[in-house]
Amino acid sequence: MVSEREFKDFMAGVCTPVAVVTAMADGLPHGTTVGSLTSLSLCPPMVTVALDRRSRLLPRIRRTGRFGVNLLGAGQDGVAGVFASPTADRFDQVEWYADEGLPRLRDAPGWLVCRPRRFVAGGDHLLLLGLVDRVSGAKGAAPLVHGHRMFGTHSAFTRRNHLSITDQIAAFAR
Repeated sequence: MVSEREFKDFMAGVCTPVAVVTAMADGLPHGTTVGSLTSLSLCPPMVTVALDRRSRLLPRIRRTGRFGVNLLGAGQDGVAGVFASPTADRFDQVEWYADEGLPRLRDAPGWLVCRPRRFVAGGDHLLLLGLVDRVSGAKGAAPLVHGHRMFGTHSAFTRRNHLSITDQIAAFAR
């Protein structure tokens, strides 16, 4: 059997998108950082998100039957850290507003409104299969990703100095 450490070390090399899953319950916002957002189906549009079985967000999603997905952008690693921490006042540390009754982070470039269709057991987590009711956000925004235990973005979104072909030839000739 593979040890927990071996598995964690291997999975650290897998880049994942970073999102904050949210719900509104009893008039209060709730949310947590996830690195498990994946598209599942185009017809109907569905995503999957994995939450720890001990997550305080999970019973709130079950009770309300709705959740939001805030896809974070490059440079929002501080937001990811806030929602990954055990602190109770997470929403006091970020700008947010209610969108269709769900907590939406003001600066997150992507937003989904979802309804859970099924909860699937998977070890110490539950996989939420969510039906997507609404999508919005900025197209082409650089995503926040997590890999090798660091935050960053996809290399195609990083700034590069593009040299003209003349400059490249001149540099190569030196």
